[in-house]
Amino acid sequence: MSGPAPYTLTEPREATSAVVFSSPHSGRFYPEDLIARARLDRRALRASEDAFVDRLFASAPDWGAPLIAATMPRAYVDLNRGPEELDPAVVRDVQATGLNPRVAAGLGVIPRIVAEGRPIYRGKIALEEARARIAAWHTPYHQRLEALMTEAAGRFGHAILLDCHSMPTDALRAAPRVRGGRAEIVLGDRFGASAARPFMLEAAAAFEGAGFAVAMNAPFAGGHITQRYGRPAQGWHAIQIEIDRGLYLDQERVEPGPGFEAFHATLARVIPLLAGMGRAPRALAAE
Repeated sequence: MSGPAPYTLTEPREATSAVVFSSPHSGRFYPEDLIARARLDRRALRASEDAFVDRLFASAPDWGAPLIAATMPRAYVDLNRGPEELDPAVVRDVQATGLNPRVAAGLGVIPRIVAEGRPIYRGKIALEEARARIAAWHTPYHQRLEALMTEAAGRFGHAILLDCHSMPTDALRAAPRVRGGRAEIVLGDRFGASAARPFMLEAAAAFEGAGFAVAMNAPFAGGHITQRYGRPAQGWHAIQIEIDRGLYLDQERVEPGPGFEAFHATLARVIPLLAGMGRAPRALAAE
């Protein structure tokens, strides 16, 4: 398959943090074969994209932590799904295997829909094509992410993955109220299964200190990536970060909104605190 490299990786001059930043849904290279076969135009396809999240976290390497970001969009192949999460409603010759709520919702590794339930394709794609997408884009990303986590754990005794996403403002209707208002940041650790509690609290404090309203695990507790890389007993921790797109994005046009620069500047004060979690005592890794 032709196209760009499967990810961009920006590494620090000196690795001083055990944190790894990942942006798996900010890819914005829409291949012509997708555009040609889609029911939707390019802007509509971008509805599921975590637009510009890679730009928002671009300063992470300045604080000693690597940043890996997808190049292909979520509408083409979803890096936050397992490679086995194939949807028989969109991929030919796939057998349904039990109840998988993500696949049933049309949000498998080859998505059937974008936001608001809009179908992507006019028909089904071949199983061989689905496997080729996974081999070309999904597998290399996860191989490199696994290596980054292994390197961090080897260097610092533990590794902390911050899986960076954004969420439509409408999704926050299901979020718990925070100080009487709506959450702006949702942190997910799969209800304690993917990260030690001190790291979760430290991440929350970093955002709250910058004035953000923070919720935990509702409405998003983490997906395939936090499940795959969150192994607290082995010193691997994974926390999903969801940011309200309304804070920085014109959600209709999928362009930086009028609040982009101000939000970016505020987030820039949070990132060094998040990277600083990697300097926590080794004893925390086992908690």
